[in-house]
Amino acid sequence: MIKKLFLVTLSFCLLATGVLADNLPKLIDVGADKCIPCIKMAPLLEQLKVDFSGQLEVVFIDAWKHRDEAANYGVRMIPTQIFFAENGSELFRHTGFYAREDILQKWQELGYSFKSKN
Repeated sequence: MIKKLFLVTLSFCLLATGVLADNLPKLIDVGADKCIPCIKMAPLLEQLKVDFSGQLEVVFIDAWKHRDEAANYGVRMIPTQIFFAENGSELFRHTGFYAREDILQKWQELGYSFKSKN
């Protein structure tokens, strides 16, 4: 019950701050620019932004530069990817490197399919 209340409160806070303001599903990657798996994910995330622009929002948060923001998500290890529905509710979270194909497959499992612009 407390965890659910925390997630609902977190979702409302994120909506209020604009982090979840768009009506798009969102992938938030919490990592760091000096973390090896995070560095390997960076180009993958940038390509997802380009390929699915207007369908999926992809956000990177540097946990070392923005510790409070990372803490708001309850992130304990990096990289952590958090999948959000359009309404701001958390759908899934993964810790560690996550390949593009795996990310897209997870979105499909969650009921979303995106059409690549490329």
